[in-house]
Amino acid sequence: MKDIALHIMDIAENSITAGAGIISICVEADEKNNTLTVSVKDNGKGMDSGMLRRVESPFETTRTTRKVGMGIPLFKMGAEAAGGSFAIESMPGKGTAVKAVYGLSHIDRPPLGDLSGVLSTLALANTEIDFTFTAQRDGEKFLCDTREIKERLEGVPLSMPEVSLWLIQYLREGIDGIFGGRF
Repeated sequence: MKDIALHIMDIAENSITAGAGIISICVEADEKNNTLTVSVKDNGKGMDSGMLRRVESPFETTRTTRKVGMGIPLFKMGAEAAGGSFAIESMPGKGTAVKAVYGLSHIDRPPLGDLSGVLSTLALANTEIDFTFTAQRDGEKFLCDTREIKERLEGVPLSMPEVSLWLIQYLREGIDGIFGGRF
């Protein structure tokens, strides 16, 4: 995948397929420690220990439409190639947590990409799922929680055009305020 935002989209799609009701996505740039950390956590069906051991193989997938699954192996390979690390934890009935750490200034780190576009697409295409999006950089933080937004909307759907446009702009401004297109 060309950028980190597309990896986030892929992992979040796995969470959606696993029946998650809430998905938390966090991207943190720590310039002092030279790291870019991406984490995606869900409360989906989770994986047993056997599947968890095999999930990093491209020849393992739960999909019935194809025999390979490249998302997690490529995410792991990208983080490790950029001087970072990768971890995945899961428990049946509890959900899954994926964490990739990249060397922030490493020459092989892919760009962050259109993070606000990916996050708004996830939220607007899956309005029945709740999302928390956190962007952090050296002490600055932007948090968007769709549960709070839905509560304030008092029954007005996220899919209403005016609300959708507002959410897209809100995410773009918040994420740009943290990362400013620098990553």
